[in-house]
Amino acid sequence: MSWVLFTLGAVIMQTVRNALQSKLSSAVNTSGVTLSRFILAPPIALVYLLMLYSSSASQLPQFTGSFITVILCASLLQIAATSLMVILFKQKNFAIGAGLAKSEALVAGVVGMLFFGSYLTPLGWIGIVIGGVAVFVLSSGNRLQGISLKTMVIGLACGTCFALTSLLVREAIHMLNIQHTVAAAWVLLWVLCVQAVALSGYIALTKPFVFKQLVSAKKQVLAISTVSCLGSICWFTAMALQHVALVKTLGQLEVLLTLVLSHFWLKNAVTKREIIGLLLIGAAAIMVMWA
Repeated sequence: MSWVLFTLGAVIMQTVRNALQSKLSSAVNTSGVTLSRFILAPPIALVYLLMLYSSSASQLPQFTGSFITVILCASLLQIAATSLMVILFKQKNFAIGAGLAKSEALVAGVVGMLFFGSYLTPLGWIGIVIGGVAVFVLSSGNRLQGISLKTMVIGLACGTCFALTSLLVREAIHMLNIQHTVAAAWVLLWVLCVQAVALSGYIALTKPFVFKQLVSAKKQVLAISTVSCLGSICWFTAMALQHVALVKTLGQLEVLLTLVLSHFWLKNAVTKREIIGLLLIGAAAIMVMWA
C-alpha cells in the first residue's frame, strides 16, 4: 500500500505548488511562472535517481527513439498545461483555476477510450456529464449571463494537456522494461531536463526580461521547483506501483485541499456556487477513474 502514501504526498505537494505559483503569477510573466516549476528541479530528480541505484541492483535502461519521442511529447504537453494553469489563475481566483484544471480526469476517460484502448462504462459517461455541469457552474459566476466561455475553453485545454501528459508518462515508464520505481525516476529526470532546457531557450529568445523577474523572486522559485519535483517524484512513483485509475482517484483529495488553502492562506472568498462546482468536478473525476 506504499502507493497510497506516495499519492497523498503528491496531493499535498501539488496543492502547495499551485498556491505558490498563484502568488508568483502576480509579479512574474506567465512563462516565468511556468519555468519556476522546472528550472531547479532536475538536480533534485538526479539525486533521487542516484539514491535508488545505491539501494538497488536495477540495470541501466536503453533509451529508444520511440521512448525519446514519447518523452518529448509529454514534456511539451506539461509545459503547455502548466502555462494554461497560470492563465486560469488570472481568469478566476485560485480555487476556481485549480478546479477547472481537474477536467484532466474527465478528458483522460475520453482520450483513453479513443486512443489508448480504454473502455468507458455508463458510470464514466455519467461522470463526464457531471463534470460538464461542474465547469458550467464554476464559470457562470453569480449570474447566468456571466458565463465565461474563455475560462471554460482554457480549463478544458489545460485538463486535456495534463491528461495526455499522464497517459504518455505511464507509457514511457513501461517502455524501459526495468523496475518500475527506477523507470519512473528515469522518466521524471528526462521530462524535467527537456522542460527546463526547452522553456529556458524559448524565454531567452522571446522574453529575456523574465529571467530578471525570476532572480528577483529566487526564494519563491526555489520553493516552487523543490515542491514541484517532490510532488512529481510521488506522482510518478505512485503510477509505477499502482494503476493510474486508482492513483488519480485518490488524488482527487487535492480539490478539498485547494479549497482549504484558498480560504485560509490566500484569503480568497469561496462562494456556495464555487464549492458545489468544485465538489462536482471531484465527484465526476472519481466516477471516470473508477469506471
